[in-house]
Amino acid sequence: MKLIRFGARDHEKPGVLLDGDTRIDVSAFTRNYDEDFFAGDGLRRLEEWLRDHASNVPRIAPSERLGPPICRPGKIVCVGLNYRDHAAESKMQLPSEPVLFFKATSSLTGPNDVVMIPRNASKLDWEVELAVIIGRKASYVSKAEALEYVAGYALHNDYSERTFQLERGGQWMKGKSADTFAPLGPFLATRDEIPDPGNLAMWLKVNGAMRQNSTTANMVFDVPTLVSYVSEFMTLLPGDIISTGTPAGVGLGMNPPLYLKPGDVVDLGIDRLGAAHQTVVAWHSAS
Repeated sequence: MKLIRFGARDHEKPGVLLDGDTRIDVSAFTRNYDEDFFAGDGLRRLEEWLRDHASNVPRIAPSERLGPPICRPGKIVCVGLNYRDHAAESKMQLPSEPVLFFKATSSLTGPNDVVMIPRNASKLDWEVELAVIIGRKASYVSKAEALEYVAGYALHNDYSERTFQLERGGQWMKGKSADTFAPLGPFLATRDEIPDPGNLAMWLKVNGAMRQNSTTANMVFDVPTLVSYVSEFMTLLPGDIISTGTPAGVGLGMNPPLYLKPGDVVDLGIDRLGAAHQTVVAWHSAS
């Protein structure tokens, strides 16, 4: 299945993307795609419900905004320097163990929403990434069993403000957590849709120019390793996200570095996980 959420920001409803471009409203079955949904065997129950109801539930207009395909998770765990070529372009040593940091859950936004440059920021960068969504409570999970705890996968752009991340001291999360810095989707593809998350083509363009063009096969630590590793240090809850790192081609690694400015357009995609389109805007008050 491909799960979507649609409607106005903070008021999204759950839906499903059927074959082709047909989107259906499944709010008659579940209130949201949240921790309770995944923990309550929601994916299996939804699949069964659709067999009887898919033909007579409301269709969603193509003009409807898509939100992130899951409700705000308990945590977004990110993996740094997980592609050999990206570590090299960042002039950082290849890690012997996964480098972990958090991204604030308030940064989550829809796949085609605008991305806002934070106040006092000057080095906004892009990072196409494969996001893993946890389906079951996971603690001290073995690598061999790790994929059994995965609900599915989604496209993620791990936006980064490099001045906050690298020049302001402390942890990376300061440069990763601004509002709009985690566009997710357009959909969550369940695990059965992606039999091999370790061999997915991924790409990102800025104003039509290809900047990242790689594959998840270039990860240092693969998805089962990451799920198992993270579960050693914290309990992963249903709906939590692990964002698995980005390949080479970020603005920081260019010579000279190239960063995003208002009006720039970012397009990105991962094989079998769809594509997203984001326009960069200057900071303004949301009030």
